[in-house]
Amino acid sequence: AKHPEIKALMKPDYNLIWVVVLMVLAQLTAFYLVKDLDWKWVIFWSYVFGSCISHSMTLAIHEISHNSAFGNSKAMWNRWFGIFANLPLGLPYSISFKRYHMDHHRYLGGDGIDVDIPTNFEGWFFCTSFRKFIWIVLQPFFYAIRPLFINPKPITRLEIINLLAQLSFDIVIYYLWGVKSIFYMLAGSILGLGLHPISGHFIAEHYMFLKGHETYSYYGPLNLLTFNVGYHNEHHDFPNIPGKSLPLVKKIAAEYYDNLPQYNSWIKVLYDFVMDDTISPYSRMKRQLKGEVKQD
Repeated sequence: AKHPEIKALMKPDYNLIWVVVLMVLAQLTAFYLVKDLDWKWVIFWSYVFGSCISHSMTLAIHEISHNSAFGNSKAMWNRWFGIFANLPLGLPYSISFKRYHMDHHRYLGGDGIDVDIPTNFEGWFFCTSFRKFIWIVLQPFFYAIRPLFINPKPITRLEIINLLAQLSFDIVIYYLWGVKSIFYMLAGSILGLGLHPISGHFIAEHYMFLKGHETYSYYGPLNLLTFNVGYHNEHHDFPNIPGKSLPLVKKIAAEYYDNLPQYNSWIKVLYDFVMDDTISPYSRMKRQLKGEVKQD
């Protein structure tokens, strides 16, 4: 109400389409280039390059899940484009992520609904510095299986299409360029979502390092690789504004954001999470939801 000009930012980011296409082409080129390398170099490039672009692609898929590529009037175009963006990750992800991520926005911290909340087992077991370090390494595993325990949903037609498209793509890559290309693809995705500087955003976004503050923004340089996902308070306030425009939201409504707790280093977030005995996977706001719950 105070800043009606923010409404002008609620429109698709068509540049996202071309960025995603270029990222897919970059990974296809990398699949070809690693096919004859020694294994030590395949592993090296999987972490140094593949992990960065794979994690970045998951955040492009996050943008697409909010219909930022083609707009809300062409929702299915976004779903098909998400399946395309998913291809160089090696594992089907896009359609299921969209279904659960909308719940995260509607029912942030909702017990039994928001699968971003760790399970009771995670909070109980990963309670020492060493175990928290292992938990960070295994984050891709927990994000993949957690929905099956917290909020399983029936499989949809689009999820089956996502799966079949991904399997077909993986088979073609293996047939053309062999096992090293497949390893590079899968290792990059797993490493990029585990012990990696960009993965600090998983913890930075909603873990309560300060009591009473459950969402935090990050304003460091890695936003350049992550479609400004660090602008997380801004994103939750305006989920229909593409990441490209979130810095403008902060600039326009600075009085609402500048004085909130914030981060400038995701690496420090990871370090503090591991070393601070008062922080664990339990350090999240959990709510008992009331009234009708509508899920995708």
